[in-house]
Amino acid sequence: QVQLVESGGGLVQAGGSLSLSCAASGSIGRVRAMGWHRQAPGRQRELVASISSGDNPNYADSVKGRFTISRDSANTVYLQMHSLKPEDTAVYYCNADLQEGDSYSYTYYWGQGTQVTVSS
Repeated sequence: QVQLVESGGGLVQAGGSLSLSCAASGSIGRVRAMGWHRQAPGRQRELVASISSGDNPNYADSVKGRFTISRDSANTVYLQMHSLKPEDTAVYYCNADLQEGDSYSYTYYWGQGTQVTVSS
């Protein structure tokens, strides 16, 4: 069974930095993409950043120039966050679009979420 385990997050003052990481484990075949979404109270979950198997990053306009997504060959995805703003406060969820085991189909998996709080 595939699991995504996140680490990082926490409390930081505005203008500060935080890093998140997410490791995918289990019987994993091809990974098409990995990324991060976030959900603030009372708001819908939104894409923050994603990175494809070709290492092409994609960012939400609100984080461009401040956040950097990367991944390694061990199916771990990272999110470096700089110049954080109070509006970045949310639960951040890791996600992965991958094949489990020898399946030909791709399935979307989610992590359990990690809280990021930016104080003003």
